[in-house]
Amino acid sequence: MAKTRTNTKTDAGDLAALISRAQADRNAGKDGLPPVERWNPPYCGDIDMEIRADGTWFYMGTPIGRPALVRLFSTVLRRDEDEKTYLVTPVEKIGIRVVDAPFLAVEMTVSEESNEQVLTFRTNVGDVVRAGPDNQLRFVVTGEADQLKPYILVRGRLEALVNRAVTYDLLALGEEIEIDGEATYAIRSAGSVFPVMPMHRLEAGV
Repeated sequence: MAKTRTNTKTDAGDLAALISRAQADRNAGKDGLPPVERWNPPYCGDIDMEIRADGTWFYMGTPIGRPALVRLFSTVLRRDEDEKTYLVTPVEKIGIRVVDAPFLAVEMTVSEESNEQVLTFRTNVGDVVRAGPDNQLRFVVTGEADQLKPYILVRGRLEALVNRAVTYDLLALGEEIEIDGEATYAIRSAGSVFPVMPMHRLEAGV
């Protein structure tokens, strides 16, 4: 059973200390990000922090209104093999709640390199990611309304949900491609092909 910190003053103090430690290490890894994948600190329980489906961060039920603070926390996020998301520093690992994906893709640009289409996404916390072999796009149909939700891998196991406006632009770039002998609606980027759904499902309105 997950441990939950319940003392408000302790939580606030721990949070401030966590920010300080994360700030000190934020430039230690690739692209100026802390090397959280290399750290193996002890699990120190859960904290009352949640990332909502719209990308808003909450701490103890209150939205975190400072973009710089949200960005700082985002740099020490890690999703482990247990499919839970943590804030990680060299000395502690703290569980948080994520309703859907930890990031939201809010902008997409389309370019061409070596005669190939390249899709680049910007997240709500400032990450810039090119869809391709290392940053895969995946598509999920969910809910009673069969909502199509695209996700792009940002780093590690952390994904960004593509917001609705960008999803429309993304799907407009799709084409029919044969994959494993089946006609499939798919998206190309940086030499990779990402299947959206079989054509027969698309034509059926699913």
